[in-house]
Amino acid sequence: MKKFLDLISEEMKQAFEASGYDKELGKVTLSNRPDLCEYQCNGAMAGAKLYKKAPIMIATDVAEKCKDSKVFLSVEAVPPGFLNLKVKESFVTDYLIQMHNAPKFGLDMPKKPSLIILDYGGPNVAKPLHVGHLRSAVIGESIKRIIRYAGHNVIGDIHLGDWGLQMGLIITELKDRQPDLLYFNDDYQGDYPKDAPFTISELEEIYPTASSKSKEDPAYKERAMEATFKLQNGVRGYRALWDHIIHVSVADLKRNYQSLNVDFDLWKGESDVHDVIPGMVDYMKKEGYAYISEGALVVDVKEETDTKEVPPCMILKSDGASLYNTTDLATIMERMREHHPDRMIYLTDKRQELYFEQVFRCARKTKLVEPETELLHIGFGTVNGKDGKPFKTREGGVMRLEALIKEINDEMYRKITDNRQVDEEEARQTAKVVALSAIKYGDLSNQASKDYIFDIDKFTSFEGDTGPYILYTIVRIKSILNKIKEQGGAVEGAVLRQADSDAEKALMLEIAGFNAMMETAYQESAPHKICAYIYELANAFNRFYHETKIVAEENEEKKSGWVALLLLTRDILETCIDVLGFAAPERM
Repeated sequence: MKKFLDLISEEMKQAFEASGYDKELGKVTLSNRPDLCEYQCNGAMAGAKLYKKAPIMIATDVAEKCKDSKVFLSVEAVPPGFLNLKVKESFVTDYLIQMHNAPKFGLDMPKKPSLIILDYGGPNVAKPLHVGHLRSAVIGESIKRIIRYAGHNVIGDIHLGDWGLQMGLIITELKDRQPDLLYFNDDYQGDYPKDAPFTISELEEIYPTASSKSKEDPAYKERAMEATFKLQNGVRGYRALWDHIIHVSVADLKRNYQSLNVDFDLWKGESDVHDVIPGMVDYMKKEGYAYISEGALVVDVKEETDTKEVPPCMILKSDGASLYNTTDLATIMERMREHHPDRMIYLTDKRQELYFEQVFRCARKTKLVEPETELLHIGFGTVNGKDGKPFKTREGGVMRLEALIKEINDEMYRKITDNRQVDEEEARQTAKVVALSAIKYGDLSNQASKDYIFDIDKFTSFEGDTGPYILYTIVRIKSILNKIKEQGGAVEGAVLRQADSDAEKALMLEIAGFNAMMETAYQESAPHKICAYIYELANAFNRFYHETKIVAEENEEKKSGWVALLLLTRDILETCIDVLGFAAPERM
């Protein structure tokens, strides 16, 4: 289904052509003066030099050709040569009826869907999720849903940090605390216990303790490196302990991600490519891509067009150990073998931009990917407190994600129960739903690359550009529809009709922009475009609501048209918030 703005532009292009001018001058845009018109065309200004004519003369010629238009209600040529446009109510209504009847409101589906792998987790096992993990989870989940809604196939991978020195540190600390565990007996040949010798809370205490010791005690760090080596080389007891660490950590990670309504298709980690690294390294050496520099194995990735220094991509350290670069390149190789994706998207802190530039260039130079495979890094900014610095607890430590979610839930519960009697269980459930909208919308309404202030008071407000405001609007629509049903009115089968007021028409025009917005959000991997759209749509609905006595209207035909408009508004808002990764309650 064609986009609304494209249809208007087509009509204007025909008018330019009929007036003897280049039709490409007829491109229409949203008005930057909504007090004067709905849309505008500045083609006459561009055509002045081409046709050696005053722009107002060109604009007047074109306006004359639009007098019998089926699209335009009015086309006004104004000095020095702008065309101010308003569209006919019948044209808008017909378009919305088509949207209502079409799958996905008429959003065009691709003829050949792409396969995209989205890498958007990256937590380290044995460490609790903290506020720094919020953005990759929230933005990544939304981008995954946008891709799917746009008709493409996507595989979301958490890509766990599960294979480095941190594993050796945990095993070393466990050995110091419980040296008699079977896992440390080299002669033991039986089965290992099914239950881990630690809980998640113990594990989360063990890692920082071990990490701190390794910084102060070189001998301790040496033992941890030896434990890492043993693990990576398949020592039975160490592998069994590692399995326990992964099992306990992943169960906790899943619980935390579930509270954010985030899930992954693949729960793979760095360990999954450990066995393919030697083959990849041999290939890079054999093909002449990799060479020894100061003891390390590297691949040159600089290009002639570089304006700044781009260091070589290190494949192996001088001691033969692999790095993040190594596992990321091996992962790219494995993803190409297993899935052959058209695109791979990586979502991390924007400070890793140079790192991914190196890795992507290395993958291309060494032909780990096809020439047409797209590699994209989306870098996001930090979550800051009101002081503009990275978000901390009141005590100054890094805030755990679990604690942040609880704080928002409690604040939302307080607001829901403030000055009124509400069922306890329902209030708690509603608070969780609304709190999630506050967290996600608060993050996603910002452009991903920008830092933002995590302001609990602002994000949990039911007014302004917030998640709770969007949900409140949806719940308001549901409430109106329920009242109409209770009064015996028909809701299903309602048919859209022409707008009777400016507010109703403005709402219909906002709805008409859905397809173009969703297409842009997909092309630019930009959830903030959806947030901006639903905020404007919610505002347009609330203006219409305050000016219109919907429930009390006695003219059944008029009322039925409004019901159809409410249903379409609700459905589009709910589609958009689902793509953003949250939902609306039935009441608030």
